Parts: sequence; C-alpha cells; structure tokens
Amino acid sequence: MNTSNDDGAEAHAVLLMENAHRFLSDVIDPYIAEAERSGEFPWTIWPEVAAFGYIGIRLPAASGGQELSFSELAVLMEAAGYHWLGFRALLNVHNMVAAVLDRHGTAQQKASHLQPLLRGEKRVWVGITEPNVGSNVNAIETRARRCDGGFVISGTKQWITNGGGDFGVLLARTYSESGEDLGLSTFLVDRSEVDYAVRPLETMILRATGTSELTFDEMFLPENRLLGTCGQGLKTTLTTLNEGRLSVAAGAVGAAQCAFDKSLDYATTRSQFGKLIGQYQLIQQHLVEQATLVRASRQLVREAGRCLDGGSAARLECSIAKKFATESAFRVADLALQVHGGVGYSTDLPLERIFRDTRGGIIPEGTSEIQTLIIGRELTGLSAF
Repeated sequence: MNTSNDDGAEAHAVLLMENAHRFLSDVIDPYIAEAERSGEFPWTIWPEVAAFGYIGIRLPAASGGQELSFSELAVLMEAAGYHWLGFRALLNVHNMVAAVLDRHGTAQQKASHLQPLLRGEKRVWVGITEPNVGSNVNAIETRARRCDGGFVISGTKQWITNGGGDFGVLLARTYSESGEDLGLSTFLVDRSEVDYAVRPLETMILRATGTSELTFDEMFLPENRLLGTCGQGLKTTLTTLNEGRLSVAAGAVGAAQCAFDKSLDYATTRSQFGKLIGQYQLIQQHLVEQATLVRASRQLVREAGRCLDGGSAARLECSIAKKFATESAFRVADLALQVHGGVGYSTDLPLERIFRDTRGGIIPEGTSEIQTLIIGRELTGLSAF
C-alpha cells in the first residue's frame, strides 16, 4: 500500500475543501437568505464563481477548463452542498453543458457559447425532462423535424433548472422530412436567436434556481445548431450522467455535514431541565446516527470518484453513492430538526432549507428506485427494467 500517495491526496483534498469554503463563505453566503426569499439567484456574482474555477471543473485546460479529477470534483461539490444546495444544482447544469459542448461542439459552437460560459458570462439550462417523460429518457416526445436548412422543433420541457437562461442544450426526437424516426438528437438553443415560451414554476426545493417550463412551437433551428451527430443525442447528452450522480451525491454529503454540525453545536450549547441537551441519551443517539451516515456517505462518494478517476464507468459505485448519500442526507436533516426542536423550523436557520433541498436530491439524476434497478443489474447481470 502506497500510504505516501494516499496521504498526499488527502492533504490536497483538505486544502481544496478549505479554499472552497473560504470562497463560498465570502462570495455566496451573504446572498443565500435573500435569494431564497425572492426566488432569484444573484447572477452578478457568477463571473466570480467562474474565476474561482467552479465552471469547467473537468474540462481540459486546452479548452479553458480546470482539468481536475472526479475526486476533486466531489470535494468542490461537497463544499457547495454544505453552503447551498441550490448553488450546487446550478453548478451541475453549467458543468454538464460545458462538457457536452467541449466533447461534441464544433469549433464555432465552442467559440460562441463554450468560452463565454466558462467565463461566467452566460447562464444555461438542459432540456430533457418533459410532462410525460422523467426516468425513461428514450420516451421523449419533443419533435425535431428536418426541413430545408435545419429543423423545426415542437414540444414542452418541464422542471428545467435555470430555464430562463441565455442558452441551453435540448434533447428531442428527430424525424426526416418524410417522417422517418431518426432517433434522439441534441441541439444548441440560444434565446437571443429563437423564440420560445418560458413559464417559471414554483417548487418546494431549490427555490432560487429558476425552475421553468419551456414550450417550443414550430421553432426553427438552423443545421449549425445540431450538437454532435443526428440520432446520437442520447449518447451525447448522457455522457455526463455519472458525473452528475457523483455531483448530487457529493452535494448531499455537504448538506448533511452542515446539518450535523448545526446539531452538534446546538446539543452542546442548549440547556433544558438543568443540563445540556447533548447529555441526554436520546439526543446522543441522534448525533451518532447523523455522524455515521455522513461519514459512510462520504466514503461511498470517494470510492465512486476513485473508480471514475481509474477509468471505470463506475455505474455500480455512482448509483450506490447517489442513492445512499441522498437518502442519508434527508435523514440527517430530519434528525437535525428533531435535535433543534421548534427553533429548527425557523427560516433564520438553514435547517428548514436543508430539509427541503435534501429531500429534493433523492429524485434528480435518477430516482432512488432507478438507482436500485441499476445497482441490481450491475450486481446480477440481469435487468429488471
């Protein structure tokens, strides 16, 4: 066992985490309360977010990215989740679009859209989910019909994070002019070039992330807005799937750690019936369960990151980490409310927000039920889908 390499990696992770926490404390934290109240993210700080290195985390340096490992991505997303899961969700979308553009975009598309994105000058969305389509992406109903010079697109996308952004990546089913199904394709949709309807949606979770419904009514896109190869959209869009699951899982660990830290502090400073509540056995039981779930989740996320860094598809590891970490984070947040009693419901504390947002993490990037089926398939070699 090469303990020196392990020690070096751990020291690097600690330093990266400390730097991220300092940045987030200074730049992000002052805006969280007002953003949650207003439902508006403070986009004026986005160039600072990009300058720190939170966008293009995995992209090659030659493309303008940070060229960091999956393990380093997990550290940065854990820090983001500790401070604000809504912020982590926006980072995930921006990094996903950056990855798709870098891997499948033309030189012109990269110059016009990727580079401004990496500088924090553009806000983006990913259009996959539809009113009738969630986990079964292959069932997408939005249509892109080939025509002279491009495509005509009609359909609706729902629950789109930052749907009012400057541009996005849209997944649609393509058809030839004669009506032949050509499969799913990915398109670059710029709001300054085309007209489509954006309807904001209010949600219980991630209140400042601009969740929206997008409606496309016979919208024309020129040929040069196709991303990658026609009919290869599922592969194009989902190449970042495991990266997204790792990001969600790591963010959940961060949120859980924050909830636990608040609980531990409260239990060791709050007195009832003449002694600190942390002296009561049942409160200690809550703290022990929280600490165990946080540490176990972090180790599963680290394992998934190491597997991805080693070149593995890591489907098993990423699905286990995503399922366990998100479910555990919600449990830790629930216990944090119990430790705090009535004060935990107050919006003066972050616990009610963490409780809502950790519940939200169980669904995106594949629900717990979907993760269970993936894990079962990976273990047995038999598909239950």
